[in-house]
Amino acid sequence: MNLNKIRKILVLSLIIGSAHGFFPTIALAVSASAIDRDARSVLNKLYKHMPGAKALADKAVAVLVFPSIVKGGFIIGGQFGDGALRKNGKSVAYYRSLAGSYGYQAGIQSFGYVLFFMDDASLQYLNNSDGWELGVGPSLVVLDEGFGKNLSSTTLQKGVYAFIFDQTGLMAGMGIQGTKITRINPNP
Repeated sequence: MNLNKIRKILVLSLIIGSAHGFFPTIALAVSASAIDRDARSVLNKLYKHMPGAKALADKAVAVLVFPSIVKGGFIIGGQFGDGALRKNGKSVAYYRSLAGSYGYQAGIQSFGYVLFFMDDASLQYLNNSDGWELGVGPSLVVLDEGFGKNLSSTTLQKGVYAFIFDQTGLMAGMGIQGTKITRINPNP
């Protein structure tokens, strides 16, 4: 193992351990039925408020929904949450989103995000990778609320498009680049 990979594992371990200390009621293992319920609710809300997101979903091969991501830190920070990969309106797999960071930061925040996989190659990359680090692999475009309202799905044919929503709390900086997404097998 190279030194950079060891450093990443150490920082991520510290973050997860710290998260359990600060958020003892938040469990990393949520049931599949709870993830499904939250994913359906979030998607319905997103489609209602951003019609462009619905048009994008109609063209997408699959949609990966992370209803709630918790982000927190003081110098060393982290974020985590569980989500569902949905095809044809049904959950077909479950994933965990984890990220770690260090630097000048302080605060606690929660948000959700949805990834729209527009082609089979992008989805296959998710399925075949041993954890997908966002920003590496298929092209990723983060769409904001203004763009989502005026979205034309005729030009969005390849890659992965992301919507970030329901941001609450105070934390300097927001992004999903560098987040690692790994497949999980939650209890039913």
